[in-house]
Amino acid sequence: MEHRPDLHAAEPEKCDAGYCRSAGPSFRVAPWCYVFLCLAVLVVLLGCGEKQAPPPPAPPEVQVAEVTTRDVPVYEDLVAQLNGPVNADITPKVQGYLLSQNYVNGSFVRKGQLLFQIDPRPFQASLDEATAGVERSSASLTKASNDVQRDTPLAAQSAIPQKQLDDDQANESWAQAQLTASKAAQQQAELNLGWTKVYSPVDGIAGAANSQVGDLVGTTTKMATVSEIDPIWAYFNISESTYLKFAPRISEILRTGRSQRTPVSVEYIQANDEPYPAKGKIIFVNREVTAGTGTIQMAAAFPNKDAILRPGGFGRVRVQSGMTKDAMLVPQASIIEVQSLHQIIVVTADSKAIIRPVEVGDRVGPDWVITSGLKPGEKVVVEGIQRVQAAAAAQVQTQSQGGVPVIAKPYVAATSGGN
Repeated sequence: MEHRPDLHAAEPEKCDAGYCRSAGPSFRVAPWCYVFLCLAVLVVLLGCGEKQAPPPPAPPEVQVAEVTTRDVPVYEDLVAQLNGPVNADITPKVQGYLLSQNYVNGSFVRKGQLLFQIDPRPFQASLDEATAGVERSSASLTKASNDVQRDTPLAAQSAIPQKQLDDDQANESWAQAQLTASKAAQQQAELNLGWTKVYSPVDGIAGAANSQVGDLVGTTTKMATVSEIDPIWAYFNISESTYLKFAPRISEILRTGRSQRTPVSVEYIQANDEPYPAKGKIIFVNREVTAGTGTIQMAAAFPNKDAILRPGGFGRVRVQSGMTKDAMLVPQASIIEVQSLHQIIVVTADSKAIIRPVEVGDRVGPDWVITSGLKPGEKVVVEGIQRVQAAAAAQVQTQSQGGVPVIAKPYVAATSGGN
């Protein structure tokens, strides 16, 4: 059998200038590859060295306000409904057909201004008839009086029977009574004729007419309503205990029209939560405390020259019920509300911001009363709250470090803008 060389046998390594070649597959390495590999290894070794930490971010800039103290009045808000002191239902005193409406619905009317005209012709006829009756009665009285004057001397001389004179005197008395009745009928007819013109009994606003021209109206017909609105009354209920606080002062005002002490402050808050510019005064206290609710009804009068307030409107009356001495106040913008809880950011003397829970009271203008959680003179963040919160979230060890470092500047009330 013929011997054939093994194809997989290793061949001797052959080297040429600049290259090496083995007996197996060819593998060539250029000289510049060694330089590249050395540089790569050097870069890796240098990269394993210690990295420099980036510089820390600058402290956030905030605006702070100092916690102030002052005496703050305490107010109580009560639901109130407006109504005129007089709401006159316009009802005719006679029955007839309506001829005209002499005012514009919802307009101002003056006392004595003509509102409606009822057909006067039937009442004019009744007046003419009553006037004629007065004339007949007057003629009958004249005849009876003449008979008495003529027969009196004759009866004294026994020229006529005494009975005739007695009859004459009776006729005169009857004629006198008849004349009085005729004049009363005439006066009633004049009144009925006058009542065909329906006038406004008060100054105020006349509502929409319920009767139209041509309708038959009578003494049970409510044709319209005129309400006095200047002043306008706000009716509200207060608890008996609150009433007793002011009872002596209210009684003094109602009795004399003035008070030696500071008057009870009454403010009206409209339905749009805007305060009515004019202040009111208490002018009405109901006679009894309601048994079911333990409250007493009161009313305060407010000037309403321009008819801004209308009867039937709802709002709130704000009554000062006391005074809080040395209340702590901060701007409302400094309060953080989280699920019905309140927090505030306090800046310490070393310019560290710390989030602190607080309890709040009433709002007073642009400020908020703090009942606990702060001390007078401390400084709170008003502008920059979100920046402090972001810095606190970035620092896991915030509490152990005593707060977030900040750059504090005085808060300017006129400055507005988001945090």
